[in-house]
Parts: sequence; C-alpha cells; structure tokens
Amino acid sequence: MAADQNTGAPFSPVENRVMTALQSVIDPELGIDIVNLGLIYDVHVNKQCLCVITMTLTTMGCPVSSMLSQQIIEQTLAVKGVNSCKIDLVWQPQWNQDMMTRYAKIALGIHS
Repeated sequence: MAADQNTGAPFSPVENRVMTALQSVIDPELGIDIVNLGLIYDVHVNKQCLCVITMTLTTMGCPVSSMLSQQIIEQTLAVKGVNSCKIDLVWQPQWNQDMMTRYAKIALGIHS
C-alpha cells in the first residue's frame, strides 16, 4: 500500500465528495457505476490535495479501461479540494460479484 493511501480510516469530507463524484462514472458494458460495482477499493486525498484512487477492473483485459480512467480523473479533478489525481490499478484482491452493492446486483439480475 502506498504512503498516500487511506489505511482503512473513515473518509474525510473531500474523500466522500470524490466517492460521490465517482458514482457518475458508468461502466459502459454493464451500465452500472464503478462505485456500486465495487471497483473502488480506496480513496485518499493527502495534504497536497493529491487524490489517490485504488481500484480494480472486472477483468485484466477490460477494453474500456482507458476510457474509465479518463472519466475517473475528470470527475475527481472537479471535486473541490483535489488538485491532482493518481489511479493505482490493483489486481488483489481480485474483483468478484460479491463486491457489488445490492443495488448493482438487482440492476444486473443477479440473485445471491
């Protein structure tokens, strides 16, 4: 884990605003936002107003990864209190359907 990352502490107000902004980033293949899909593992904004977003993708070869990254950065930079954004793309823990919110599962017709 990078030094800039949130270590499980509650989100600050600016980090909460980033999470809210990220709900407008929709995975075009699934039609659900990346927060409800469970792709965002952590958000941390440091004292220099750098936002580090730790996230994953549904698959390693995700064809829309660069488009999602661009939208994530745009939405994050629009948040007051953020001057720059870094995406830390990780593969552990590996994403699975259990990481989705109940909303996402219902929207996708997944019954668990």
